[in-house]
Amino acid sequence: MKLNAYLNFDGRCEEAFAFYQRCLGGRITDMMRFGDTPARDHVPAALHGKIMHACLELDGQLLMGADAAPQCPYEGVKGASMAVHAGSIEEAERLYAQLSEGGSVQMPLEETFWARRFAAVTDRFGVPWLINCA
Repeated sequence: MKLNAYLNFDGRCEEAFAFYQRCLGGRITDMMRFGDTPARDHVPAALHGKIMHACLELDGQLLMGADAAPQCPYEGVKGASMAVHAGSIEEAERLYAQLSEGGSVQMPLEETFWARRFAAVTDRFGVPWLINCA
């Protein structure tokens, strides 16, 4: 299992990641736009150029982020989430059950076009979690 910070931006993710790359070094390994994914029909056309997922790799560590666009499961969540990468579907199911207990579910654990399982939850302490099983 791996843990990474996942930053949410209000439309400036691409600009922020270019800045972080200049400041911190590393390499941007992913810059996926809403308009280039199967999610394109679920967001307004004005957001198609915004970032659905970005990843900056630094010495084996990942800084990830996105523009928190309307109609996304974590809409309005600005700042940071914890992203946990499960090694198996069973581990993702266990994490989902435990982290959502006493908290809230923004997106139930399910298969997506990018993962075998993904969920967005907020734990009982108010910390947002993204559970991903690639």
